Amino acid sequence: MKSAEEIAMEKMRARLTKKFHKACADYGLIADGDHILVGLSGGKDSLALVEFLGRRAQIYKPRFRVTALHVRVRERSYISDMSYLQHFCEEARVPLIVRDVSLPPTPPVKDGKAPREIKDPCFLCAWFRRKELFNVAQELGCNKIAFGHHKDDIVETLLMNLIFQGTFATMPPLLQMEKMPLQIIRPLALIEEADLVCYAAMKGYKKQKQLCPFEHVSSRAKMKGLLAELRTLNPEALDSMYNAMTNIKEKYLPQHL
Repeated sequence: MKSAEEIAMEKMRARLTKKFHKACADYGLIADGDHILVGLSGGKDSLALVEFLGRRAQIYKPRFRVTALHVRVRERSYISDMSYLQHFCEEARVPLIVRDVSLPPTPPVKDGKAPREIKDPCFLCAWFRRKELFNVAQELGCNKIAFGHHKDDIVETLLMNLIFQGTFATMPPLLQMEKMPLQIIRPLALIEEADLVCYAAMKGYKKQKQLCPFEHVSSRAKMKGLLAELRTLNPEALDSMYNAMTNIKEKYLPQHL
């Protein structure tokens, strides 16, 4: 007889799997013959993505392959449990590749203005990790790269672009790259972070041995706090902002500024 914890986990997995499949169907994220490279950071989101994609790849249609890539940045003092990541990928039937990259020296401050690499230390790290993903995808002949961005990430990016860039834009669930035959997909786009936190706890996902020192001071961390404040005003704020991106009424937009 199953325990209450096992029943709760199965219900949560079924609910998240349904949203995962809905995102894949609604946005056309997976097709026959795909070879998908997953960016596996070691956090709960990328672990869940490997699990769901690995399980989906065992179903007969569509037939596709999944490979996971973990990129380590030598200049960042976070530590991942590589034996755990290897075991996790083996259980998901997903091959794991590990690559190391180095960051260039940070440019000096000029005229009292700090370069972007100092103001936002996550920018350079993320750029080089993503560059390695593109390199490996082309080496392996992958046609898609999957990221573990969830609904909260997408809305937080919308807020960052609104506040800092003055644009109404975010990370789309499906993006065709212009300069290479690659698509970016985000199969967790309809799943909220709170559900992933709960599922990770139920499944016993292990955290990294040592977290990135900038994890809680980045611009994204600030947007996470802002989104939490907005939810105190309206508990449905996340869904409202997500839906707003596909519900723009042009007749209400200013024609001339």
